Amino acid sequence: MAQLIKSPSIIKAAGNKEKIIREFFGHVNSKTSEVSIAHMTSPEGWVEPGQQPEFNEYTLVLKGKLRISTRNEEFEITAGQGIMTEQNEWVRYSTPFEGGAEYIAVCLPAFSPDLVKRDTSE
Repeated sequence: MAQLIKSPSIIKAAGNKEKIIREFFGHVNSKTSEVSIAHMTSPEGWVEPGQQPEFNEYTLVLKGKLRISTRNEEFEITAGQGIMTEQNEWVRYSTPFEGGAEYIAVCLPAFSPDLVKRDTSE
């Protein structure tokens, strides 16, 4: 059965500054666990704790620049580019760049606080 999503749910984000997460599909807004799709807006200087999630995450940057750090590499993803991080890979997202970033995040299975496994030492 089709499910119309009239508007996203706003989800509280982790990190040192306020980031806006607009969840269209996922546990909160559409009550689905298969996939989550969210529109993110993160301010300049935002950084979240590292995590080792139990889901693949696909990220598409719409505006600005996003930094993705893994244990072995660091990526700067600009508008029009995307990146996939695999489940159980340690990763940290941040926007240390002027103007922050706007991006779409897709998680398979859906994002859940129980599956994200954030670092606790930060």
